Amino acid sequence: MFLERKVTSIGWIEVVAGSMFSGKTEELLRRLRRANIAKQKNMIFKPKIDTRFSVNEVVSHDSNSISSTPVEKAEDILALANGYEVIGIDEAQFFDDSLVEVCNKLADNGIRVVVAGLDMDFAGNPFGPIPKLVAVAEYVTKVHAICMRCGNLASYSHRLSDSSALVVLGEKDKYEPLCRSCYNKAVAAK
Repeated sequence: MFLERKVTSIGWIEVVAGSMFSGKTEELLRRLRRANIAKQKNMIFKPKIDTRFSVNEVVSHDSNSISSTPVEKAEDILALANGYEVIGIDEAQFFDDSLVEVCNKLADNGIRVVVAGLDMDFAGNPFGPIPKLVAVAEYVTKVHAICMRCGNLASYSHRLSDSSALVVLGEKDKYEPLCRSCYNKAVAAK
């Protein structure tokens, strides 16, 4: 069983967070490619709900990809992580708060855990387990997109539709990255 594994190295948690179109997945892929170069055994997971580009790959907006394992819930990662030195997790905001415990268990067992996800939902509220992961992570990278209205750094994922559902999968047809000022103006105009 995974939890009985003897710790032989020190693990840690890295979080890459930001808005849509900010390069989170690209950064996750870069870190996993570097782990491959270092000959570190690694595996990447994503939630089964994310089927936008591929069922069995993590794909960035730049069309870069890596083979991945889709999982229904965060706990499934523990059963599949045995024997790996680096674990990547994409679209982490779609998991529940149990992801924090899963990441801590992995790190406590000597595994480097790299997590990427949206830090805020379309309404500008903290999204899923990301804020708690940021609190327990050893390394946090906040990435930004470019505001589609003024060109400043964007931290918000503005939904273009009127849907109030928390999760609406989409791309540039449904979301645009905006800076704080442009986001506030867009929300006020609805």
